[in-house]
Amino acid sequence: MKNAAISSLLVSGAAAFPFVAMQPGVDSSLFKRQQAGVGPGSAATCPFNPNHKPAAPVTEEYPYNNAKDGKVGNRKGGYQVPAPGDTAHYFVPPNPDTDIRGPCPGLNAAANHNFLAHDGITTFSELVDAQQNVYNVDYDLANLLAVLGLTITDGDLVTEKLSIGCDATSRTSFSPALTGSEPGLDGHNKFEADTSLTRNDFFTGGGDNYNFNGTLFGYMADACDGNFNRENLGKYREQRYLQSRAENPNFYFGPFSLLLFGAASFLYELMPSGTRNYAPDLYTISSFFGAVQQDDGSWTFGEGEKIPDNWTNRVEPYSNSDVTREIVTMYLVAPVLFGGSTGPNTFNAIDFESIQDGTLNVGVNPADTSCLLYQLATERVPSYLNSVVTPTVEALSFVASKLDPMFENLGCPRPLTK
Repeated sequence: MKNAAISSLLVSGAAAFPFVAMQPGVDSSLFKRQQAGVGPGSAATCPFNPNHKPAAPVTEEYPYNNAKDGKVGNRKGGYQVPAPGDTAHYFVPPNPDTDIRGPCPGLNAAANHNFLAHDGITTFSELVDAQQNVYNVDYDLANLLAVLGLTITDGDLVTEKLSIGCDATSRTSFSPALTGSEPGLDGHNKFEADTSLTRNDFFTGGGDNYNFNGTLFGYMADACDGNFNRENLGKYREQRYLQSRAENPNFYFGPFSLLLFGAASFLYELMPSGTRNYAPDLYTISSFFGAVQQDDGSWTFGEGEKIPDNWTNRVEPYSNSDVTREIVTMYLVAPVLFGGSTGPNTFNAIDFESIQDGTLNVGVNPADTSCLLYQLATERVPSYLNSVVTPTVEALSFVASKLDPMFENLGCPRPLTK
């Protein structure tokens, strides 16, 4: 039974993600350099902190959402973050020699405020807690995103540790000799993907898919014209898609790219402040992205991603059903094809569950999309498992143990065999 499950897993994974580095026409040299431990995002260039300290915990004096140890919090928002007087969570710029930062501004900001470990080596529990305590992400969505981080980007299911940026295998892996590399959130076509709002594509950026690109932020600011809402971000996502597809001969926009629409929704669902009428305005978004406008109108990266002063988070928790509704709705603002290129002027559309002929079905609903994300989470084989077969079943067991209680009521297919 286990062998059948493993075979099914590998076959479905290959069918879902056909545009891989070994495809004819794909320039895999950047991947090879990373795998050899050199180049952007690799272990050789990854900051190292010999004195790792975990995130500063919430306390009775400063409870926030009271989320602790990876468990559900109060599910109540509308409070100021960081709280006045809570010096443990005040902004501290990252040290480029010791602190890892990656492609996700929300996580970078959480680390800069020590809701995640300041050096960027975090844990499953920290990820779940920080999302609830800072942004009032509901427990179900916080749990899903933490699982996706550990299983696809890649963290380590034994230590439950993850780098929010570059390859820190020596600090995340339970045994680097056995697991191979664990590339963290910088790993290409995992959590990070082409058409990012403000980060280069892996291939067009020379392997740098995680540092802030001021030109792209300027494009986004111009497209949104001071209002980073669903409609404007949907149009900008199409703009970035067309740019990447035209400029990147190894372009890939697979099923996991659905997460890019979810991440874009964070700009108007999670980042706005009650002290500014929950408006997704330029002041708020530029602070979370660490963007500073120069006298000539260009944008550069400042000290780091910062929670705006006097910021209060959303009142109602942001749930799985909320984000999947936004994924579908934003996608339909300007639908684009899912697929990939294997060389200049080539593009092949893909089919995968709710994606047919390269397009997300118009009739798909949030429950369908939630099940699609669940299926992707349970089918993707973590990089660190390499060619070892047996741990694949354990990986599925880990994912199912975290996600099944939340997804079984949706009627999602459950891939784990008993």
